[in-house]
Amino acid sequence: MIRDVQPADLPALLDLWLDSTTAAHPFIDPEYWRQSLPIVRDSYLPGARTWVYVEDQCLLGFISVMNASFVGALFVAQHATGRGIGHALLSEAKRHFAALSLEVYQKNTAAVAFYHRNGFRIEDSAWQEETQHPTWIMHWQADQMPSQ
Repeated sequence: MIRDVQPADLPALLDLWLDSTTAAHPFIDPEYWRQSLPIVRDSYLPGARTWVYVEDQCLLGFISVMNASFVGALFVAQHATGRGIGHALLSEAKRHFAALSLEVYQKNTAAVAFYHRNGFRIEDSAWQEETQHPTWIMHWQADQMPSQ
């Protein structure tokens, strides 16, 4: 079940974020992610629209959209990957926004392929000074209805 995040979800969400982001980015020192947790908790999440995927009262994934169109986070618990949870969360965000953008590390090839399968296209590249790794800027646009 996908629903809006609730305050009680925050501890499980942050645990899932830290575990998943560390596993998804083995090329970045895990300490970087541990040090980033307070800013995720105190700045990013409060300013984002976040949905969670819950099954049997267990939070298995979440997506956060910031600044009305930027996917700041999409993570699924490692033991629950490959079940369509990420696709379902992304589809939920697409129901609410006509366009979405995101930034993904170029070395995270599984995520890049996932976003391609879900209609995102690379538009630009960037350099993350803090982590010293290149990223792709990807964009998705809802199909435009033909003019009549």
